[in-house]
Amino acid sequence: MSVPASDIAVPVERAGFVAGFLRRVQHDPMGMLGVSLVLVVVLCGLFAPWLTPYDPFKVDVPHRFLTPSWEHFFGTDNLGRDILSRVIAGSRIALTVGVSTIGMALSCGLVLGLIAGYGPRWLDNALILVFDSIYSFPTVMLGLTVLTLLGPSIETLIFVVVIIQTPAYARLTRTSTLSIKNSEYIMAIRSLGASPARIIGIHILPNIVGPLFIVASMDIPSVIALEAGLTYLGMGIPPPAPSWGRILQEGFVQIREAPWIVVAGGIPLIITTLGFTFMGEALRDMLDPRLRRIV
Repeated sequence: MSVPASDIAVPVERAGFVAGFLRRVQHDPMGMLGVSLVLVVVLCGLFAPWLTPYDPFKVDVPHRFLTPSWEHFFGTDNLGRDILSRVIAGSRIALTVGVSTIGMALSCGLVLGLIAGYGPRWLDNALILVFDSIYSFPTVMLGLTVLTLLGPSIETLIFVVVIIQTPAYARLTRTSTLSIKNSEYIMAIRSLGASPARIIGIHILPNIVGPLFIVASMDIPSVIALEAGLTYLGMGIPPPAPSWGRILQEGFVQIREAPWIVVAGGIPLIITTLGFTFMGEALRDMLDPRLRRIV
């Protein structure tokens, strides 16, 4: 039985893109470093229950404030909990918040941006007013306000970050849609009777998702840092969850007795930020024809 060419084109194209990206990363030291760091964080998040040397929630007061050693690589906190285990377990929370919120914000922003860019002028003006209204609020203040009203929880935190991040993706999508919408080949396709859904789905959407993915990959560490900051202020992930922000908060309270806790809480944030940033730069080199290098 023959298989239509359309059924095999997409998998081949995706495989070619992934293979091309990995091939280019191999010749880019910073890109390789970024992919490696992201892979470490992702593996820690996926296999945290098997990678933690101790129970991250187990209280062992007689062994509180142990200095870093081979037995406790990052030492223990004021309750005797192993810091390394809590850092590894916290990677799952960080990835859950970062990836899920960026994914939802990107989806919402893409839909709203396409509507604003391709829809009528009055709808565009109304959506831009909403985007600018949300964007005008300071990020941390808006997050603290909503979390205070609804109460701190991981679901509320995800909702807040999605509301904060959506306008940026919507505005980027709208700008890209407007620039492509007025191009000559779109006008020619429209004159041939193509429907708006076909124009958006086949001719506009594939040309705007590349920059969105680049921005999204670089926004993931920003969202993780925002979650850590809100948790540090007491309005993020509630205890006893081993969030990186919670580790930093507890570390600063006990910084004179155990300064290693702050260091242990800051290392994963640095690794995550560098990893996603370098990977986003490599992805930009891959998707932007002006920066693309022949390998």
